[in-house]
Amino acid sequence: MSDIPASDPSEHRRPVREFRTEDLAREAGIPVRTLRFYRERRLLPPPRRQGRIAWYTEDHLARLRIIADLLERGHTLGGIAELLAAWEDGRDVAELLGLEGAIAAPWSEETPVGLTLEELDEAYSGQVDAATLAEATALGYVQATDDGLSHVSRRLLDASAALVAEGVPLAAVLEAAHGVRASADALADLFVELVNKQLLSSLEAQLSAGGTARLAERLARLRPVARTVVDVEFSLAMDRRVQAELGAVLAHLGPKPPAED
Repeated sequence: MSDIPASDPSEHRRPVREFRTEDLAREAGIPVRTLRFYRERRLLPPPRRQGRIAWYTEDHLARLRIIADLLERGHTLGGIAELLAAWEDGRDVAELLGLEGAIAAPWSEETPVGLTLEELDEAYSGQVDAATLAEATALGYVQATDDGLSHVSRRLLDASAALVAEGVPLAAVLEAAHGVRASADALADLFVELVNKQLLSSLEAQLSAGGTARLAERLARLRPVARTVVDVEFSLAMDRRVQAELGAVLAHLGPKPPAED
């Protein structure tokens, strides 16, 4: 047997680093009053007390950094409190944030276009006036910037300009845009209702170990499915409508019955 004495495990433990209130606030990059506010809101576990001195550990510092990250993501303090409570119940905050990302990630992949008023007017064949500009702004297509104007989407700008180039007045394009917007909102409502009812109704039961990540993956897979359904249904609807309109046009252009004597 070896004569080397067994080492004491405590000798290899990293010493616990503790902070006074001012030191913890400085390490976290926040004012002391913010730290105290978080403590009052119970976003931080109670510190160790030694007389009148409060001692915090690196666990408190890690919690403050998580809070800062969540605030940058747009969470409210109330929402952060719920997430931290879930974390303390044994759930993985990273998984919860992944689910939030899957739900809230933008669907649109549009590229805004910066341009001057003159360039916008040229794109729309000289039809931009105070009324059409106000209408485009109200729809959210155009907004003022420090450098001029910005259109929300290159593809939408090109499509609407193509309609104008084919002889459709810009005012009529913008009027039709209201109907398109209403129909798109109705489609989005249907999809959100479906997902809420079928996938998220039992959300609490799904927030188990690994369950949150699987739900986030399912939601991500549904995005292209939703786009495909909308594309196919719109194409089929156009087929039905065009056939109906074609019949009406042919009937109008066909031979007229002879006039009665």
